[in-house]
Amino acid sequence: MDNQDWLVTGKGQSVDCQSSEGDQEREGSFRLYRFLTEIEDVLRLEADDQLRLDKIRPLVRQLLNTSAWLQYEFKPPNPKTGWSVNRLYNEPGFPLTVQMVAWAPGETSTIHNHGAWGVVALVSGQEKNTLWHRTPTTAHPDRIESTKEVVINPGDIISFLPDAIHCVEALGDEPTISFNLYGKTDYKARYKFDIQAHTAMLF
Repeated sequence: MDNQDWLVTGKGQSVDCQSSEGDQEREGSFRLYRFLTEIEDVLRLEADDQLRLDKIRPLVRQLLNTSAWLQYEFKPPNPKTGWSVNRLYNEPGFPLTVQMVAWAPGETSTIHNHGAWGVVALVSGQEKNTLWHRTPTTAHPDRIESTKEVVINPGDIISFLPDAIHCVEALGDEPTISFNLYGKTDYKARYKFDIQAHTAMLF
């Protein structure tokens, strides 16, 4: 089965994106430093987030396909929180978040957006993304409704526009391990949502 590439919009829709990895075949490893340099080039040359993601997803797939070491660069999920994060690169002023994320089986995230574009490539396990969109009313201006579910498997890539709303659940009996890349976060636009109270709270 071929791997899938998805784009999630602020309207809670998932767009099936044709992978263009064949256009950029590489021999040998795609080093992390070179990957980050090419991502910076994309950000410098392209201002539109959706067009950026169209160019970033193939680079993430190249990294995923040529860097087996990613399978080992994670921390086991914290027994108290159910998840863990391992930063792969951290430099003051660097505009990207680059990390491996692990979720324990059965764990579910809050409903949230990121306030930044993001790309998640699943390395192992299986993850369900429930997508949401805003459905404001006079009484509840922060009301949201779920639109669909997207299940991703190892090798699949799911990307998000800054206003895309989702929550994730680790399926199966093993932790989910993913490579996560995010742009610069606008914290004034990053929310977690309470569907019972119809409220949104800044992170």
